[in-house]
Amino acid sequence: MSDLVLIIYCGLITFLTRFSMIALLKKEMFNDRIREVLSYVPSAIFPAIIFPAIFLDNSGTVQIEDNPKIIAAIIAMLVGVLSKNIIGTILSGLLSYWIIIYIS
Repeated sequence: MSDLVLIIYCGLITFLTRFSMIALLKKEMFNDRIREVLSYVPSAIFPAIIFPAIFLDNSGTVQIEDNPKIIAAIIAMLVGVLSKNIIGTILSGLLSYWIIIYIS
């Protein structure tokens, strides 16, 4: 029970520290240039989140050869670029990954 309470507590602290920056800052404080730069933050952070999940194995070493995640990521990227549909991109990546695993 204490582990669950600790996890909930850590989640609340993390949420509140991040939410406080959003809630306390007023949009009028930012000029157009700062808003434009901040709009690129999600695009800059996304590769840092995705890279380890695709290219690193369980031991933390880079796995390039015989990695079905790379092929699935390329398929998902192509679907995303062509369709501009987030749900379609996610589903195509998952389905292609599962199919590649099933075939091999």
